Amino acid sequence: MIYKRIRDLREDNDMTQAQVGEKINVPQRTYAYYETGERMIPPHVLWALADLYDVSIDYLLGRTDDKKR
Repeated sequence: MIYKRIRDLREDNDMTQAQVGEKINVPQRTYAYYETGERMIPPHVLWALADLYDVSIDYLLGRTDDKKR
């Protein structure tokens, strides 16, 4: 699964992969794997990303187009 929305949100917020990784406490390389779908995103990272971008986890996963939590 490719997590296109996490890349789009990162770019919309003018952040690098390294900056997002630092904010959610994962190495840049690991975060890059999440964006490309080479690794599944664990629940605790999904929560951190949802908090960072103030969106729902369902939005991150593409299950809804509604960003609201």
